[in-house]
Amino acid sequence: MSNRENKTDVILIGAGIMSATLGTILKELAPDWNIKVFEKLASAGEESSNEWNNAGTGHAALCELNYTVEKPDGSVDISKAIKINEQFQVSKQFWSYLVDSQLIQNPKAFIRPLPHLSLVRGEQNIEFLKKRFEAMSHNPLFEGMEFSDDPEMLKDWIPLIMRERDPKEAIAATKIEDGTDVNFGALTNTLFDHLQSKGVEINYKHSVDDLKRMDGGAWELKVRNVDNGQVEHHSANFVFIGAGGGSLHLLQKSGIPEGKRIGGFPVSGLFMVCKNPDIAAEHHAKVYGKAKVGAPPMSVPHLDTRYIDGQKSLLFGPFAGFSPKFLKTGSMLDLFTSVKPNNLFTMLAAGAKEMSLTKYLIQQVMLSKEQRMEELREFIPGAKSEDWDLVVAGQRVQVIKDTEEGGKGTLQFGTEMITDADGTIAALLGASPGASTAVHVMLELIESCFPEQMKEWEPKVKEMIPSYGLSLMEHPELLKDIHRSTAESLSLNDKETPVHN
Repeated sequence: MSNRENKTDVILIGAGIMSATLGTILKELAPDWNIKVFEKLASAGEESSNEWNNAGTGHAALCELNYTVEKPDGSVDISKAIKINEQFQVSKQFWSYLVDSQLIQNPKAFIRPLPHLSLVRGEQNIEFLKKRFEAMSHNPLFEGMEFSDDPEMLKDWIPLIMRERDPKEAIAATKIEDGTDVNFGALTNTLFDHLQSKGVEINYKHSVDDLKRMDGGAWELKVRNVDNGQVEHHSANFVFIGAGGGSLHLLQKSGIPEGKRIGGFPVSGLFMVCKNPDIAAEHHAKVYGKAKVGAPPMSVPHLDTRYIDGQKSLLFGPFAGFSPKFLKTGSMLDLFTSVKPNNLFTMLAAGAKEMSLTKYLIQQVMLSKEQRMEELREFIPGAKSEDWDLVVAGQRVQVIKDTEEGGKGTLQFGTEMITDADGTIAALLGASPGASTAVHVMLELIESCFPEQMKEWEPKVKEMIPSYGLSLMEHPELLKDIHRSTAESLSLNDKETPVHN
């Protein structure tokens, strides 16, 4: 065993999109700081950030119906959609800055232009979609959104979905051209390559087994080499726990009071992947439907064009599954070992409250391939079983905590940042829209944990993100400029036309 003491400024735990983003921002703001990364697996972006483990939607709330809610008076609340769109604009600005500064190359390797559509069936849902369209299309963030319930127009937009469909069926869609498909696995690797070139030490196959606060406020980490079992101790002034599903256990080990009474509920995902390239060529969009009544927000069905390793693919899902693991590569004991005396009642309350979710997950796990094909046929009526395979996507750990609105044991469906009072440690928990809003989330972390330095860093932050501190919705001219410049920097003006058979 090695007791060699390794002191550094910042330690990032987990080599996913969040650590990659935080490391990249910090290297721009404080180039002299020493940063180390520890990743249990053999390479970067292998869990939730991996391109096969998420939908690759640049979440900008252009098509996700669960970000817009119908209120009791019948009006549609789009405030969450506005917030998420503004956050995605921040990501695009930062990526553009990296490309323009030649810190990273070839944006097409991780982002492509792709129309985003919302699709509904039935008169009641069409009425909702019309109201949503009215509310959104007047907002500068959603400029260019179109609505149609004309079958001929829909055939032009989504030929594969309209083929073999009953002409009498009530169906409508909204479409916006400004959507994107993002390969977060490729982006994560690109950012880590950049960090390595800047002298950041990245240690793969190194597991952080424990961490504790030392006298003076710094943190000591017990790090184990996965290959040979050798243990080293590393210390840092600031630690970021960005280990996806693995974050909750490490947060609990830190012992910080802010990490108490928080639990996690794991949900796994499955996608159907089209293995017939002729069919994949006919669909060119991300098309989001409406979740079935009683289904959780993460189960919204969508049919996605994806670009993975330069190849165009077609995915449908997600189907939910259940595994007690918190990571795809985790342990079957993860859920059990996350239950502590301080979160036991929170977890039990959630279990009692979420019986419908439990029932839904059991039903999903029991689905046969043919039953999954039936759900796919609601999108593609003529879909054939032999053209589609099932792939297991990433594990998501939904946060469970006590809230004022939801009471004890409330299941959270977003991304949660937990920081200690003196800003020396932060952990990221939760799921979607996660990766798409990584830049915004990491800037919030920096504001919270480095308030003193932030005053000095602000001009650099504004150079990287021109809209920093401003609402783009309230500055339409700036929004236009940013749309134009980010589209140019990220090569988003190169549109592709789908093949119509």
